[in-house]
Amino acid sequence: MRVAVSGVNPGDIKKRQDAFDYGMPFPRVIPHSDGAGTIDKVGAGVPQDRVGERVWCYGAQAYRPFGTAAEYVVVPSSQAVRLADAVPFEQGACLGIPGITAHRAVHVAAPVSGRVVLVQGGTGAVASCAVGLARLAGARVLATVRSNAEASAAREAGAHEVIECGGRPAEAVVKEIFALSPSGVDHIVEVAFSANIATDIEVLANGGSLATYATGSATPSIPFWPLVFKNVRIFFLGSDDFPSEAKVEAARGINALLEARWPGFKIEERFTLADIAQAHERLETRRGTGRVVLLIDPRN
Repeated sequence: MRVAVSGVNPGDIKKRQDAFDYGMPFPRVIPHSDGAGTIDKVGAGVPQDRVGERVWCYGAQAYRPFGTAAEYVVVPSSQAVRLADAVPFEQGACLGIPGITAHRAVHVAAPVSGRVVLVQGGTGAVASCAVGLARLAGARVLATVRSNAEASAAREAGAHEVIECGGRPAEAVVKEIFALSPSGVDHIVEVAFSANIATDIEVLANGGSLATYATGSATPSIPFWPLVFKNVRIFFLGSDDFPSEAKVEAARGINALLEARWPGFKIEERFTLADIAQAHERLETRRGTGRVVLLIDPRN
């Protein structure tokens, strides 16, 4: 694939920083798992007519040494997913990790059609995808945000109801959620497990489920008995290790979301490949939810 744009994810930063003490997995690494561009050549068994196809890719640097922060990247054909002509490469380059994580977070427990799904932090990259995917699947979607400024973005992503949490006591947030869904919520997509688990338990319906992909504290306290008494199922999600069939299904779901005119990501900053270190530094220090990308090929 000739790379047009490379997406920079927090996970790429954590890998470089060795945040999880895994060490350097290969003698040389080209970073970034997500990108978008055009298929330049195909290998044995791949239809020749894919050459020239616009695609977005995922997992380029998941258990593999060479990612998308380069002019070209080689990926398995299933990980190069057709990108509609109407979708800019910048958007395609941001889809992989957030979109696949979001799809798994929404669908890992059970079908969500007709159920109430709460998405915590509804304007983050994963969360905004989760909002759109849950609504596309027929759920009633509630989303929490920090401020009124973020509320419109959550609604544009597909939230039916938005709860503002910034500066409010937890009991007020819980009360508002129950006002919107008196029987509680059936499933929660959680970005801040350690901070929100107490609230999550309160608002979950009996037999509900929670899928989490991030936490503030690496060793959070888990209130065991309240979870037991509500028969809660918790799913801890690491996108690199999802089953391959789940990733393929997620890619289909993401493309369906794009076809449904989901508004996509806000691109906060664009850097060139020569400025990749600056792009990483920007992502390390930023406080917003917009995406950071590398523009690789000026022809696209």
